[in-house]
Amino acid sequence: MVFPCLPLLRHAASLWYGSLCGRRGYTMPKPVKTGTTIAGVVFADGIVLGADTRATSGSTVFEKFCEKIHYIAPNIYCCGAGTSADTESSTGLISSQLELHRLATGRESRVSTSLTMLKRMLFRYQGHVSAALVLGGVDLHGPHLYTVYPHGSTDRLPYVTMGSGSLAAMAVFETGYKDDLSLEDAKNLVYRGISAGIYNDLGSGGNVDLCIIKRGSTEYLRGFATENARKYRRPSGYAFAPGTTAVLSSKFTRPLKEIAVVEEAGVAEAAVDGAATPATGEMDTTT
Repeated sequence: MVFPCLPLLRHAASLWYGSLCGRRGYTMPKPVKTGTTIAGVVFADGIVLGADTRATSGSTVFEKFCEKIHYIAPNIYCCGAGTSADTESSTGLISSQLELHRLATGRESRVSTSLTMLKRMLFRYQGHVSAALVLGGVDLHGPHLYTVYPHGSTDRLPYVTMGSGSLAAMAVFETGYKDDLSLEDAKNLVYRGISAGIYNDLGSGGNVDLCIIKRGSTEYLRGFATENARKYRRPSGYAFAPGTTAVLSSKFTRPLKEIAVVEEAGVAEAAVDGAATPATGEMDTTT
């Protein structure tokens, strides 16, 4: 049985709830878009992680060479998408905790340990810490690759992508991934995935960074490839003579009070034979 009035009731309930929240001074949170392409692939001997290097605020590019692959442990690294401060602080916190754990136990950090620490911390904040992570590492149980969502949920897969360019990267991975990839094939696959995100997502750009994690060794390839490079630069440079661009008007206003002089007088009292002898001094400071 279909009740045609149900949609109207739902709409009225949403309007009532919105007005109630407005009267109480509560503003509903808005969705946050992550402008990033991060990815990871499991190959025969380890993990290859990749990320772009563009940091944005809305439609403004703030940084072209942002570092999005973060150190967790000597055998574990993590790619971050979301708010830059949240990803850096979250990975830095877990990294310090794992270092204390290694000092206390004398053992190599396990990927599952870092995963548990990250997901517990993010779940505690119920998604308000905007950190979407791709966690990869190699320990005594072999290579491991995980995705960690801002709410604390996780997935374990042989190839993963996250960020606003993840759909373009996933299209490349689903086409080219095979079991037991060689190192060169895995690097090329991750590079093509990140490059697809850079060319098809406005929030992704800059260079392609890669991190190769194998048993007993880690290699961080900063600036592995440069995408969207400037194709032409004038060999002699650009020298524009003063006055080339006309100045229509200029106005300079001097501050109302350029120099503030503050005088402080201090009185020190010293007791000699039961009698107080005043001593005064003056000190001028100029700011």
